Amino acid sequence: MGLLDQIGGMLGGAATGGNANNAVLQSALELVQNYQGGGLAGLVDAFKNKGLGDIASSWVGTGENQAIDASQLEQVLGNDTIQQIATKTGLSTEVLSQGLASVLPQVIDKLTPNGALPEGGLLEEGLSLLKGKFFG
Repeated sequence: MGLLDQIGGMLGGAATGGNANNAVLQSALELVQNYQGGGLAGLVDAFKNKGLGDIASSWVGTGENQAIDASQLEQVLGNDTIQQIATKTGLSTEVLSQGLASVLPQVIDKLTPNGALPEGGLLEEGLSLLKGKFFG
C-alpha cells in the first residue's frame, strides 16, 4: 500500500468527505510543507522549543504516536496562526485546532516512515502528490 493510500485510509475517508475534513487535511499538509519557512523540520523544532519535543519525536519515530490536544497544538502554533488558518478555511478556531490535533500526528508519521525527517526534495514531492490526489 502506498503512502497516499495509507494517509487516505488513516483519515477514514476524511480526504474525500466534507469540506471541514478537507480544510483540516489541507491545512495540515500546508503546515508540514511551509511552516514558517522551515517546513516539516521547522514544525518539529517548534514543538521542541515549546517543550513538546517528545510528542513530535514520537510522530517522526517508528514507535507509537503520542496524542496531542488542541490546547497544546495552539501553544505551539500560536493563536495568530490558528486564527489565520481558521479564517482562510472558514472553520472555527476550535474545530480547526481539534482537527489538526487529530490529523497532524498521523500526517507527520506517514511522511516519516523510516523514523527520520525526509531530506532533499522527497518531502516536497510527497506533499505535492498528496495534494494532487486529495484536492485535484
